[in-house]
Amino acid sequence: MGLKELKKLADTLDDSGKQELIFFLQSRTKCVSSSVRAIDEIQEQKHKDGLVCPHCQTHAVVRFGKYVVKTRAGEVKRQRYRCKSCRQTFNDLTNTPLQRTRRPHLWVRFIEFMIEGYSLRKCAEELLGEVTHVTLFYWRHKILAALKQMPTEAFQGIVEMDETYFLYSEKGKRKIIERKPRKRGGKAIYRGISKDQVCVLVARDRQKMTYSGVLGGGRIQTTKLDEAIGGHLSDSNVLCTDAWRAFSSYANAKGLAHYRFKSDGKQRVKGVYHIQNVNSYHSRLKKWMDRFNGVATKYLQHYLAWFRYIDSKEYENTASNKKNMLVKSCLFAVTDTNEKLRLATYFC
Repeated sequence: MGLKELKKLADTLDDSGKQELIFFLQSRTKCVSSSVRAIDEIQEQKHKDGLVCPHCQTHAVVRFGKYVVKTRAGEVKRQRYRCKSCRQTFNDLTNTPLQRTRRPHLWVRFIEFMIEGYSLRKCAEELLGEVTHVTLFYWRHKILAALKQMPTEAFQGIVEMDETYFLYSEKGKRKIIERKPRKRGGKAIYRGISKDQVCVLVARDRQKMTYSGVLGGGRIQTTKLDEAIGGHLSDSNVLCTDAWRAFSSYANAKGLAHYRFKSDGKQRVKGVYHIQNVNSYHSRLKKWMDRFNGVATKYLQHYLAWFRYIDSKEYENTASNKKNMLVKSCLFAVTDTNEKLRLATYFC
């Protein structure tokens, strides 16, 4: 079949088919333009305030030649640096999710599949079998380990705060001896809130600045509240919560104006004060989590960071923002190895 026939055949494809054809042709050539653009942007963002050593955090850094990396898409030249203080060498991708990767041309495409909500097995299939779903599992969690380090700015004005609960899960663990293994999530041993339930705190102001974090098993405690969110609140904030006493104790201890809403639903709004925004966030979070058919509790904080990013006011589902997700994840130090991710533990 000649090139003209191929072009005519390509014209008969729909938009998704054309995208798949483009990716197929890129994967069969030495075209790494999308990954190169992403790496160039990572370099620009990381060094906008000057070169910094990722090992000792000093600015006494000089360029130290270039080296060639052999990837599945061809050879790529990368800049090497050396720190004059600790004498160690590094490159633009040291201590990032992309460190030592041999398939840089697949990462932007994988980010697109993450945003679309594809399973790891489907991602591996869409990437034409170049990587396995096991490898993609580690790719995903290296990215999320970086995203969870994105700071939460100080809250402004009215802050809605409430907790939600996820069933404690040891998904993926073999030979569970403390209890019988659950299937498809299962149910807690005890009724109501217990250590089988993992508490997730969500605080959100009216500008959509959001904090979400795992606080441990069972009911929320005042001491854990202060550790989690104390640095984000000030005297100028007005706190809106449900009627759980830990919130009242915390607000009184910090001298914050506080509005409480009982769970009976008789009074949901007091003027401009309510907790409907944070409850809506809970609903979207739970619905989004359903696609994973259960998440191991030791990885729960990663998924909270993932949802917080895609639900943020800055995010829109565009091609440039999908690339920006990869760039932003490379601006935070990630030293987690595959073994460390696999053997991660949950501390309640």
